Amino acid sequence: MKLLIVEDNQDLLQNIHTYLKKEGYICESAKNYEQAFHKVMSYTYDVVLIDIMIPGGSGLQVLRKLKAVNPETGTIIISAKNALDDKVEGLELGADDYVTKPFQLPELHARIKAINRRQQHNGRHVITMNELTINTKTMEVTVNDNTADLTPKEYELLVYFTANKNHVLSKQTIAEHLWGDYVDHLDNLDFVYQHIKNLRKKLKAAGATDYIESVYGIGYKFNVS
Repeated sequence: MKLLIVEDNQDLLQNIHTYLKKEGYICESAKNYEQAFHKVMSYTYDVVLIDIMIPGGSGLQVLRKLKAVNPETGTIIISAKNALDDKVEGLELGADDYVTKPFQLPELHARIKAINRRQQHNGRHVITMNELTINTKTMEVTVNDNTADLTPKEYELLVYFTANKNHVLSKQTIAEHLWGDYVDHLDNLDFVYQHIKNLRKKLKAAGATDYIESVYGIGYKFNVS
C-alpha cells in the first residue's frame, strides 16, 4: 500500500514514517503545503494522512485538491485541533477519518487498514477470486489449498492487481505504487517486468490460471471473468 504523510513536525513525521515502513508500506512525505500540493497532483496514493496546520497553507486545502483529482483516495486528518467544528469541516470535505493528536501509532495503523479494506476490498480481510484466496491480515496467498510463497513486493503487486482487476495498468503506475517517487530517479522500469514474471510463475506453479495479460506498449491487465 502506498501512503503520503503530510506533517510538518519532523519528529512525528519520522515516527509515523518509520512505523508504517516497518509494516511494509511505501511511504512518502510532505512537510508543507507546496510539497503536499505537488505530491497529490502528481501521484496517486492509497491513503493520505493530512495535518491541518502546515506551513504555507492549510491541510484542508490539500484535502480539497486531492478529492477533486482523486476522489477515491482514502484520507485521514491528523490534527491537534479537536474542536467539533474542525472535525465536522474535515469530514464534510471528504476525509474518511479524523484522528486527534496525540495518538498511538497502532491505532493509526488500524484506521489506515480499515479505510483500505472498505475502499478496495468491500471491508473484507479475505479476498476470494476464483481459485485465489488472499488473506490481507496474514498476507497469505493460496491457490485452492496450495500456498503461493510470494515476496512482499509480489504480494503487494497481486493485491494491487486484484483491486484493479480488468483494468489496464501502465508500467509507470505499477512502479509508482510499489516504489513511490523513488522511480523518478530510475533510467527504466524493466524491474516491473521481472516482478510480474516471478508473480506469474509462482501463481501458476501453485495451480492458478494465468490471469496477467501483457498489453503491448502500455502495461498489464489482470483478467478475471
